[in-house]
Amino acid sequence: MKRILGVYSAPRQHWVGDGFPVRSLFGYDGLGRQLSPFLLLDHAAPTRFEPAAQPRGVGQHPHRGFETVTIVYQGEVEHRDSTGAGGLIGPGDVQWMTAGGGIIHEEFHSREFTRNGGTVEMAQLWVNLPAKDKMTAPRYQTLLSAQIPSVDLPDGAGRVRVIAGEFDGRRGPALTFTPMDVWDVRIAKDGAGRFEAKDGCTLALVVMRGTVLINGNDVAREGQLVHFDRAGSGVEIEANSDAVLLWLSGEPIDEPVVGYGPFVMNSEAEIRQAVADFNSGRFGRIPPAQHGGTAPQTQAA
Repeated sequence: MKRILGVYSAPRQHWVGDGFPVRSLFGYDGLGRQLSPFLLLDHAAPTRFEPAAQPRGVGQHPHRGFETVTIVYQGEVEHRDSTGAGGLIGPGDVQWMTAGGGIIHEEFHSREFTRNGGTVEMAQLWVNLPAKDKMTAPRYQTLLSAQIPSVDLPDGAGRVRVIAGEFDGRRGPALTFTPMDVWDVRIAKDGAGRFEAKDGCTLALVVMRGTVLINGNDVAREGQLVHFDRAGSGVEIEANSDAVLLWLSGEPIDEPVVGYGPFVMNSEAEIRQAVADFNSGRFGRIPPAQHGGTAPQTQAA
């Protein structure tokens, strides 16, 4: 079985824009350095928003050199970007955006959600790109809940939604640049299962909700991340209460990681070029939004 290297609790919550109160489970300048190809994970815990006249969220901002993966558990989020792509994602949906050589985008609560109010819960994962693909053309994948395979665990223990990679012979719809498994795992109270990660691959397990016992020895609670050794393959998970987990496993990208806010490249020179390209308008622009929005800013979403 894979050995646990550490169990980490999320730091204090902070706001991203005015629509997403998040806790950062890891970032590329900390634990993320050990979790390649994954760079960063923010979790916006369930938060109630009252009806409003203007959508809350994050205004226009750039990215280069990686992908953002937004998983919605509750609420609705609308996306617009400088390629002209966009759309709305709701509970169970995923947005997989490849920033590649450069993109500007914005994320707001949907207009209907804003009018009615409700609860927002979501996670945003940053996935690194290998050097050869960092300047690839931006693209946008809308992965609706109905497109994401759901695999039942034995004995009614729960289910696994396969966003990327493969589980029990079912492949997820996400197109990725390097091999990885991103699974939305639900385990019922007193349910248990054995899961496999490839030997030599990174593995992190994030407890979004509930409490679980791992490999019969270590307890992980809501808001904690479990980091595993790359050696070995098996992981046994037992839920002490209904649990929602995010399984992140992938082939490491053994290249330098140099980050500056929303840019993640392989060298300082590439970061300077990214800033210069953004400031000179080479990332394109988003047409004025009906609900307004803020001016472009070099700040992560």
